[in-house]
Amino acid sequence: MTAVLPTRALGSTGMEITQVGFGAWAAGGGGWSFGWGPQDDAASIAAIRHAVELGVNWIDTAAAYGLGHSEEIVAAALGGFAPADRPFVFTKCGTVSDPRDPMARPRHIGDPASVRREVEASLRRLRVECIDLYQMHWPAEDGTPLEEYWEVFSELRDRGLIAAAGLSNHPVALLEQAEVLGHVDSVQPPYSLIKRRAGADVIPWCAAHGTGVIVYSPMQSGLLSGAFSAARAAALAPDDWRRSSPDFSGAELERNLALAEALQPIAARHRTSVGAVAVAWTLATPGVSGAIVGARSPSQVDGWFAAANLILDEGDLAEIISALERTGAGEGPTRP
Repeated sequence: MTAVLPTRALGSTGMEITQVGFGAWAAGGGGWSFGWGPQDDAASIAAIRHAVELGVNWIDTAAAYGLGHSEEIVAAALGGFAPADRPFVFTKCGTVSDPRDPMARPRHIGDPASVRREVEASLRRLRVECIDLYQMHWPAEDGTPLEEYWEVFSELRDRGLIAAAGLSNHPVALLEQAEVLGHVDSVQPPYSLIKRRAGADVIPWCAAHGTGVIVYSPMQSGLLSGAFSAARAAALAPDDWRRSSPDFSGAELERNLALAEALQPIAARHRTSVGAVAVAWTLATPGVSGAIVGARSPSQVDGWFAAANLILDEGDLAEIISALERTGAGEGPTRP
């Protein structure tokens, strides 16, 4: 039975979203440049359905994840739900891979014609007539000015193809430019106990402008799940993007795992998981609407689901600050 979970307003969109949402990045599978290695589609579908049945009311995906495969998995998972029980679906455009060489780094494309092609393709794959939140994945690197692609987002919103328009991974300077042209409904920055910089600029800007914030990688791609280890890092699949990330090797990995270990006593006091504590820390930041949390199986959903209701007290936050200072993990403000 679907539970009733606490919700927060997603800016001024009118959408009330649960504090945690399901992230479908890994559901894109392997065989592309930022994949997580081979995935079991049936397990991905089961994980999504399990999250929705627990009460999670939004799914985050992107056309880039598995070159559209993640969107297809999301559609398959949601196909059996009645309209009243379907969660919001958020997706992104602008990160375009070469299908002839999917392991090559994708390009960030803002060309208006490309954005229009992408939204039509996402609508087909997701089997919907309107996307609840459509976001530009990264600032364009093809020479297209922000003004040109943001104008297309406003057009798509006016046409009813998308309900809300957002920007992902965009710095404050670009958010300012976009806001002059049309309201930025939502922003999606990376934010975790390890990557904390958005807490100093992007998130306060959003709070001041009535813009929703959905943060991604609050468990830093598994590092703060409480289940990661140096042995797991060494055993990552050859096509798992984390193999090339500094966070997953050497001294940085040691600091990050030491931080995760330091969260264990807090998790024990709350009778929850380390991952739930890490997610709850991001949700304690004023201005954050929700956190995207990934899973590749129903059991992984169970590992972080408690964050939907977990509130950290002042003692917890002080202990986390001490752990950050002691381990030297990450960068950015130490208090949410």
